Amino acid sequence: MILRLAIASLLARALTVGMTVLAIALSVALFLGVEKVRTGAKASFANTISGTDLIVGARSGSVQLLLYSVFRIGNATNNITWDSYQDIAAQPQVDWIVPISLGDSHRQFRVMGTSPEFFARYKYRQGRSLAMTDGVVMADLFDAVIGADVATTLGYSVGDPIVVAHGLASFTEHKDQPFRISGILEKTGTPVDRTVIVSLEAIEAIHVDWQSGAQIPGQSTPVDVIRQMDLEPKAVTAALIGVKSPLQTFALQRAINEYPEEPLLAVLPGVALQELWAIVGVAETALLGVSAMVVVTALIGMMATIFSSLNERRREMAIFRAMGARPLIIVGLLVLEAMLTAAIGAVLGLSLLYLALFIAQPIVDSAFGLWLPIEAPSLRKLWVLVGVIAAGAIVSFVPALRAYRISLADGMLVRT
Repeated sequence: MILRLAIASLLARALTVGMTVLAIALSVALFLGVEKVRTGAKASFANTISGTDLIVGARSGSVQLLLYSVFRIGNATNNITWDSYQDIAAQPQVDWIVPISLGDSHRQFRVMGTSPEFFARYKYRQGRSLAMTDGVVMADLFDAVIGADVATTLGYSVGDPIVVAHGLASFTEHKDQPFRISGILEKTGTPVDRTVIVSLEAIEAIHVDWQSGAQIPGQSTPVDVIRQMDLEPKAVTAALIGVKSPLQTFALQRAINEYPEEPLLAVLPGVALQELWAIVGVAETALLGVSAMVVVTALIGMMATIFSSLNERRREMAIFRAMGARPLIIVGLLVLEAMLTAAIGAVLGLSLLYLALFIAQPIVDSAFGLWLPIEAPSLRKLWVLVGVIAAGAIVSFVPALRAYRISLADGMLVRT
């Protein structure tokens, strides 16, 4: 009986109730949307590199090693000698190893020297491989493959020339050894998008006439001569390693960390990523708090709407009392109306979220490399909906008690 009264009352005030439902729906959709983006961003962050068991570099800190080797942020404290690299590669636990050489740039984008195996071994987002939108992997000494952001920002296409600058903030360019863009990678949402990739031999080639970080005055070796040289690198910045068995990972890590020839550090990418997220992920709590306040604001707005409608419903409440309705019925009616309003708003908000995901998922993935999977509502989301409904009931208690205290005589009085 009371449910029928509540539904009839809501239908009689359809416009006002509809606006309240819309406000709650939008706030719930925003809250759940922020939560979805937060978890999606965290998952994408954790999946920046996958399928790699160890990252090796000069001894420093695990986060610092991760930053410069994977995210191309900062610089290494030292390099790994080529002899040490080959010694590690020869370890029986090593299934594959990919070298990384950093130090140069192109218009604020980092240049990375590596082997062609990088394109097969580097995985992201739980095992996805790199793919080309246009062109091929480096075939010539002076070929370069660029990430999607590099191509978009600088307007490059396959076949365009590209000149590498020495260092990160240097005005000195290797103009006498220009590269040619041989391929453009698909958007990945990882630092690869902002990287210019060349071969290790190319890194050595452009530094033939350089010594101690500066060009040797008056020396300029012709490109034809450089091509005939032995361009085996003397050192690399870091290396990505895959082991033959996960059980061998810690043994190899310990062996590298105790390497006697030079101080090296081997880190587990997953562990280092968690450490880094603990530092940079503080903003997610603040963002979640702001979206939660939006929901609270909508619920307070619903309470204000109930309050403002009390004057119009004083006669209705008085008639209920005169017909023998107990105080609990009056309070229960208003609380039930609020719960129904909050429930409809919460369900509508969840529906809006899935509609937005369906439309925005491919756009966000293509533009930002952020994957937002469309999944069945998790237990956490369902608890959020229950919390909104419960909060709607709680905020309605104040106007419900106010309605109960309105006297019968005052409610029946006709004001003219």
